[in-house]
Amino acid sequence: MEKKATSPAPAKAAAPKKQAGGLNPILVIPVLLVIAYLVYTFICGDSSHFVDGDHEKGPKSGDYFGIVYEGGPIVPLLFTCFLTVLVFSIERFFILGRANGSGSIDEFVRKVKSLLDKNEIEAAIKECDKQKGSVGNVVKTALHKFVELRTETELTKDQKLAALQKEVEEATSLELPMLEKNLTIIATLASVSTLTALLGTVLGMIRAFAAMGNTGAPDTGALATGISEALVNTALGIGTAAIATIMYSYFTSRIDTLTYKIDEIGLSIQQNFSAHN
Repeated sequence: MEKKATSPAPAKAAAPKKQAGGLNPILVIPVLLVIAYLVYTFICGDSSHFVDGDHEKGPKSGDYFGIVYEGGPIVPLLFTCFLTVLVFSIERFFILGRANGSGSIDEFVRKVKSLLDKNEIEAAIKECDKQKGSVGNVVKTALHKFVELRTETELTKDQKLAALQKEVEEATSLELPMLEKNLTIIATLASVSTLTALLGTVLGMIRAFAAMGNTGAPDTGALATGISEALVNTALGIGTAAIATIMYSYFTSRIDTLTYKIDEIGLSIQQNFSAHN
């Protein structure tokens, strides 16, 4: 008996690669370095902040711009670190806010789970269209796969569940790069700022003791200048590092919340598929 040739199943189209949104650090950081240098030179270093307009006479009493200028050449680097943390933190606020979607994630999760319990898949897909954002995108992808697998006859139930789980994981992996982009920079600056401040502190102390050694007698003016430079760098570095650490922890916590919601709905989709198919 002649065997009937079976045509191969059409290959599944590859999912489009998700473009990670956000600022390009290679372009942004040099611009911030220039801005930091201009602020240090023309704002903090303006003659109006110094006694008789002379840098050699030191800053006016209580003038913080002049005091910061006394921090020396490391200050522009610390300004750059601070501006970088500030800019990328603002960027992450917008990106993660957009990833949340147009409404409350908790309310969206409750609606989708309720619709899944009623086996109203099309209505759940419409909720994803309303919500948008990363959670909505992942859930919508999983629900389309859900509908596709319901009519699939060649796979066993376990294979269908495995395919559904894989679809959720793949959709999540496409969303995560957009959420996590530039977080590494913020985390790195939390330690780099401290080390840069330590370098400025050491240079300030070297200047102070070198001035004392050159005069051969205690020079309170030179000692005060060196110590002031050291403390300014320390303050800027520690402050920047503290802000970077707080921002990094906050953003990673928000991303963890998003991925938890995705996992929660993904599990509900699999349970619903197992119960109704």
